[in-house]
Amino acid sequence: MIDSPDRMMFDVTPEQRAVGDLARALARGEIAPHVAAWDREHRFPRELYRTLTEAGLMGIIVPERYGGSGADYVSYALAIEELAQVDAGTAVTVSVHAMICVAIEALGNDDQKDHYLPMLAGGDVLAGFALTEPGAGSDAAALRSTAMHDGTHYLLRGRKQWCTNGSFAGVTMGMFRTGGPGTRGISAFLIDNELPGIVVEKVTEKLGIHTSNTCDLAFDDVRVPSTALLGAEGSGLTNALTALTSGRIGIAAQATGILAACLESSVAFAKDREAFGKPIGSFEGISFKIARMATDLDAARLLVYRAAALADRGAPFAVEASKAKLFASTAARLHAAEAVQIHGGYGYTTDFPVERYYRDAKITEIYEGTSEIQQIIIGRSLLGRLE
Repeated sequence: MIDSPDRMMFDVTPEQRAVGDLARALARGEIAPHVAAWDREHRFPRELYRTLTEAGLMGIIVPERYGGSGADYVSYALAIEELAQVDAGTAVTVSVHAMICVAIEALGNDDQKDHYLPMLAGGDVLAGFALTEPGAGSDAAALRSTAMHDGTHYLLRGRKQWCTNGSFAGVTMGMFRTGGPGTRGISAFLIDNELPGIVVEKVTEKLGIHTSNTCDLAFDDVRVPSTALLGAEGSGLTNALTALTSGRIGIAAQATGILAACLESSVAFAKDREAFGKPIGSFEGISFKIARMATDLDAARLLVYRAAALADRGAPFAVEASKAKLFASTAARLHAAEAVQIHGGYGYTTDFPVERYYRDAKITEIYEGTSEIQQIIIGRSLLGRLE
């Protein structure tokens, strides 16, 4: 068994550790027996989220007054890591759901908090996220979907791509242009997915995270009330970035969980598999790979927990979250490849889970801000804008 985070030089409280232990028990008891089949079938296990809700994980960082668990970011990071160690798709579903909860709690008015947070914490609905468009990815300010005033309502028009949880979400946080070009013309909305005019155009077939739902949504004159506006009109991109900043802790924790799974599988295989009359772990070509994997796992965990601890203190954490996501996602991708290599031909088959870790790891370098975007954020924190 790989060392748990509380054996590292980080002050994880018993309460935080209990959340991680709960997530681990659920992941290994409720997800592990089914994940290979779910992955093979590209199945979104909707029923699983009722179990996670009953355990308090779907409302993990929703305040108790709204029916949530009221846990902190460190607890959240521990839970996401444990889920991702068994299934990265489940982890990102919970992470995005939590990210929207954070955005509503931080940016919503009292009516929005009272309406949405209890239902999200209680598992009545899943939350989705709709920012990316075919022509607007990292350059989110280039989005073209519009929200036009229509009396006391807005009419939403446009196409959104790669919407996480989109096919199953009850409410989606979406960004639409309410003004002119540039960042100041974008607004955020909380959208009831049952409204007429919202169509799931395509469910995206992906390299990995097959248990996570990703789809393209069409908004054809979707009429939403003015009360659906989240934050001030024109502050939508800022609001999206606020959500993404907290979400990067979740994705960094997801990548860390994938890395932990790679290490656990590699250690077990290296002890069991023999070549030339002895376990392959006795050869430096294998043991060095595992040593580096373990070292990078510790480093990733510490970066993630530092960002989470800063968020818990109410201190700025955007740069630290970017560092955590950049390092953890890169390490997950590199060491997932090494885990396949350690397993040799077996690693290239579906008989062992490392091929799934390999497929799942890559996306952590892309969504919720690519590695290149994280490097821009980190670089600017040191150098400012030099152009």
